[in-house]
Formats: sequence, structure tokens, C-alpha cells
Amino acid sequence: MESINMGNTHIALLRGINVSGQKKIKMADLRQVLQENGLKNVKTYIQSGNIIFDDEQTDRRKLQEKIAIIIRQQFGFDVPTLVVQKDDIEQILKANPFQEGAEENKLYYVLLKSIPKEALVEQFNQLQFEHEGFKITDTCVYLFCKSGYGKAKLNNNLIEKKLQVEATTRNHKTMLKLLEMASN
Repeated sequence: MESINMGNTHIALLRGINVSGQKKIKMADLRQVLQENGLKNVKTYIQSGNIIFDDEQTDRRKLQEKIAIIIRQQFGFDVPTLVVQKDDIEQILKANPFQEGAEENKLYYVLLKSIPKEALVEQFNQLQFEHEGFKITDTCVYLFCKSGYGKAKLNNNLIEKKLQVEATTRNHKTMLKLLEMASN
């Protein structure tokens, strides 16, 4: 097995695959296709498109584009793709304003592909949602969903629409598991 520096471990987060029978991809097939296209040590976590891999490339945009193109060519549909690193996940978890005293199954992270415009953030910050708290940063919208994400009005689609950025949501447990997997 080829050895690559730890600094080159990346996490790709795919949005909207294997949800309600849409954009179905078997993780074994995805791992194989990505490895055939040059990514190393490819691992996946659950069926919702969480990929840990090594690559010499350090430009996230190029990696995002590469993975999106591979999926389009091999599986026939477009999938929004966000690439982050272990340090990004660590920082996001540490900065969660809702972590103190909140049940972990009520914490969600909407990871943003680009920095939202300040005016849109200001408008969004005026919104209020019963039983839901949020905080917007340049890279993440932190959610505290007291009734669970499934019942939340404040969801990925609304955030993308209001902030006009691509985003993908992960729960606290998944974020911790991705951090663990990227560390091994």
C-alpha cells in the first residue's frame, strides 16, 4: 500500500445521495470507482456519502470537481460535493455554541461550500424558528433542533435557499465518526 503524508487525508461529503430512493450509489461501488480514478485509501461511512481518502492534491476545489466528475461519468447524475480536512471538522466541533448541555442527537452541522454574503446572513439572523436554534459562521450553520432534525423547519434546503450557497448537513455522531476515521 502506498504511503501518503497524513496532511493529505481529506473528507468528501456528498449531498443528497441515497435519500428517498434518489441518486442511489452503493458505497462499495463508489469506493472502487474513486480508487480506480487515483484516490488512495478510500473509506466510506454509512450510505449518505461520507468519504475519507488520501490524495496528493491539496486544492479542495480541484478535489471537489474531480469527485463530482467521476460520479457524473460513472453513475450518471450530479452530486454536490464538499471536501474538508480533519482540522476543519475539529474546529467546527470545538466552536459549536450549542454543545454545552445539549443532547448530542439534537446537534446538526450544515457545512457551507462557500462563504455566504453578509447581507444574506444578516437577513437570515432575523428569522426565528420555534424549538430551533442556529448560529451562522463562514463555514457552518450550527443547528440545535430540540424536536429533532426530521421535524425542523430550519433544514438544508432552506439554508441553501436563504444564504444562496451549496451546503450539506451532518449530525453530531457522524461528525465525530468522520474525525475518528480521518485520524486513523
